[in-house]
Amino acid sequence: MNTTANHGREFPEGFTWGSATASYQIEGAAQEGGRGPSIWDTFSHTPGKTLNGDTGDMACDHYHRWEEDLGHIADLGLDAYRFSIAWPRVQPGGRGPLNPEGVSFYSRLVDGLLERGVKPVATLYHWDLPQELEDAGGWPARDTAYRFAEYAELMARELGDRIDTWTTLNEPWCSAYLGYASGVHAPGRTEPAAALAAVHHLNLAHGLGGRAIRSVLPDARVSITLNFHVPRPVDPSSEADHDAVRRVDALANRAFLGPLLDGAFPTDLLSDTEEVTDWSFVEDGDAGLIRIPIDVLGVNYYSTALVRQWDGVSDRGAADGHGDAAGSPWVGAGDIEFVRPPGPYTAMGWNIDPSGMTEVLMRLHREHPELPLMVTENGAAFEDTVSEAGAVHDDRRVAYLHDHIDAVGAAVDGGADVRGYFAWSLMDNFEWSYGYDRRFGIIRVDYKTGERTWKDSAHWYRELVARNQLPATDGG
Repeated sequence: MNTTANHGREFPEGFTWGSATASYQIEGAAQEGGRGPSIWDTFSHTPGKTLNGDTGDMACDHYHRWEEDLGHIADLGLDAYRFSIAWPRVQPGGRGPLNPEGVSFYSRLVDGLLERGVKPVATLYHWDLPQELEDAGGWPARDTAYRFAEYAELMARELGDRIDTWTTLNEPWCSAYLGYASGVHAPGRTEPAAALAAVHHLNLAHGLGGRAIRSVLPDARVSITLNFHVPRPVDPSSEADHDAVRRVDALANRAFLGPLLDGAFPTDLLSDTEEVTDWSFVEDGDAGLIRIPIDVLGVNYYSTALVRQWDGVSDRGAADGHGDAAGSPWVGAGDIEFVRPPGPYTAMGWNIDPSGMTEVLMRLHREHPELPLMVTENGAAFEDTVSEAGAVHDDRRVAYLHDHIDAVGAAVDGGADVRGYFAWSLMDNFEWSYGYDRRFGIIRVDYKTGERTWKDSAHWYRELVARNQLPATDGG
């Protein structure tokens, strides 16, 4: 990793520094306050679905410790905090009236942030679909998009203009492909055609949800967060490998960017997947419903990928970190193979390549120069060690953050309109199918006691926020 360049890089005045979490990963209190079950409750309680059988029943107990956690946010000096609202906590069955106790929790959280001078950035959907809606068909069913719009409107009425930015969806790629194709995420289905229907209905939910928010709050800042893949050819001189990159890019990136920003699915995506589905779930007028003006595009970035045309012999494996289940997330992509990129790697097995961050931001700048960007997630899991004195010296995470934030700065220098950066994550948490084995936080959580401990990365990040300038690392 490059930890020697650009110490002292300054960021534009008004650049937003924040951190992010997700409801199911931190809240706990799964059966308290009138909360209904989500697909992640069902999935994590199904034997064999999560590492060690871990669930989010307790998680970080943020539901009870939220004031303490807001204290950490304030002490870090963050400008903004990106959190998600648990749909089943505020609307247990995914339809009908809101649950007052659940709404009250988020109202107190938002007021607490504002009292501390922190901008609330609310994500309406970070994967915890009410189980009743999954039982009725889930995201492959068109009705789920309309239920989402009703939920979005209700929450806009409750939280109003106290929310700085409304993010409709977080990483719909994961919701669609990992939930309905590979089955490594809730609800754990391996149905390729259903996954593509989910892609469309998630896009539709964004459009309908954004419209619903603005029907209540005409001046609301509306956003969506996408996790961007950076596929590269194993052999840059191979046309077949470049075509493999094209197919991955269509499924991973353009399946969302096309409808959301350009008003149409990419034609090559439709032809690539014609053996999987006829796309008859797309109705006349959907393109117009999906494409709404957004105020900022959320960008999540973690790693790159190497792909090539599969030779038909080798084990295609899962170098992208998402294919180690009964199904593949790459539905309709044909004969492609993921090759493990060069290291170093995080505890997730993801390669560390800050250049991919700059590449993503510059691509978006070229294709949509008028659209402001916000890095809404970026971070790394490592095997942290607690010293005898109780400290966590996470030098690798500090270096990771340094180099990726430096890469954001390089994109800003290149002309990209990047407005801010949110570190993933504020604290260690339930890492989905990996349970509590992977730690992304800049604050350590002792899952037995709930105690929060700042890692060196938290102290480093606080210095960055205070100075609006990239601090050095111990390795630099």
